[in-house]
Amino acid sequence: MVMPGKDAPSVNVGNRLRELREERKTSMRGLAAKSGLSANALSMIERGKTSPSVSTLYKLSEALGVDITAFFGEPLERLPAVFMKAAERPRVSFLRGVWEDLGGANFVGRMEPFILTLENGGGSGPNSMIHSGHEFVFCLRGTLEYQVENKVYLLEPGDSLLFAAKLRHRWRNPGNTVVNALIMLADFSETDRGLSVHQHAAEE
Repeated sequence: MVMPGKDAPSVNVGNRLRELREERKTSMRGLAAKSGLSANALSMIERGKTSPSVSTLYKLSEALGVDITAFFGEPLERLPAVFMKAAERPRVSFLRGVWEDLGGANFVGRMEPFILTLENGGGSGPNSMIHSGHEFVFCLRGTLEYQVENKVYLLEPGDSLLFAAKLRHRWRNPGNTVVNALIMLADFSETDRGLSVHQHAAEE
């Protein structure tokens, strides 16, 4: 069973959002206009009063013109081989869940693996997502619901799902136990690395 490493470095999303916004000399109101989020919602995130959903993080990364991995910390040199100890992998908390980077932020290739942990009721948010490349999901614990276009897949431990990421998709934990899953994004456009290329449909 894979659980988030207790000693893994945890990133304060609010502080990191403020840093990224200020680096780009973007006002709160300007970022709100670009992301489609309210200035009040952004203020709440930056002050640590609320945790953003995954779909909100996608919107912010797109509006700021950065990979979502930018929320894991300062960008580092991309390497042809990346070794990461379990206690060292960066993690980002979101509403009822945690993303853990498995080295994709530092890798030169077109592959970004993550460990996803979801509490019961947690999910990617109200918006479906699309991006370039392919997405692979392997359920390690619990029951993970993936909706790809109009079809719903229920993944239990040992089950996997592979699909073209240009198809609209979203995910959630419909059960009463914690979900752990390995998610790997691959073959995405080099100009649209990984999670930052997610685009959003209208709220359902």
